[in-house]
This record gives sequence, C-alpha cells and structure tokens, in this order.
Amino acid sequence: MQLEIQKYLFDIQTSINSINDYLEGKRDFDHYQNNKLLRRGIERELEIIGEAASRILKLNSDIKIDNARKIVDLRNWVIHGYDKIDDMIIWE
Repeated sequence: MQLEIQKYLFDIQTSINSINDYLEGKRDFDHYQNNKLLRRGIERELEIIGEAASRILKLNSDIKIDNARKIVDLRNWVIHGYDKIDDMIIWE
C-alpha cells in the first residue's frame, strides 16, 4: 500500500480517536448540542475524515471504504453548508 494512502488512513483513525476523546465516553446529544466547542471540534474531525477518504479514492479507486460517498458528501456539506448544519444529522 502506498505510503500516502497509509498516511490518510492514519489521519482518519486519528480523527475517529479524537472524536471519542472529545466525547469523553458521554454519548449525550444535549451535551453535544449545547457545547459549541465540542460541536466545532467534531465537525472539524469529520471534515478531515471526509477529505482523507476523498484523497484515498483519488489515489486508488479500488480501495473499498464503506459509505465513502456519504462520508465525502458530509465533509462537503459541513464545509460549504456551514450555515445549514443540522446538529442531529452530525450526531447520527
């Protein structure tokens, strides 16, 4: 596997771990919704995950990433539709 792809996979894993760290084991939507810093942090990690997935697929479209299109679409929505972000959709 290409070193660049491994780097993007590492970035995805790091962002997933960061989201888990941010939540501190609390899976509470009200806490998420009422904490702007938490929401923004998670949104940023989702951007990174989506961008890394997109770059992986551009380098090697044969690599299978479950729900890749949804992941990339979410990234695009968060970045370009920042004023229309629905906390419930991000939470899900």
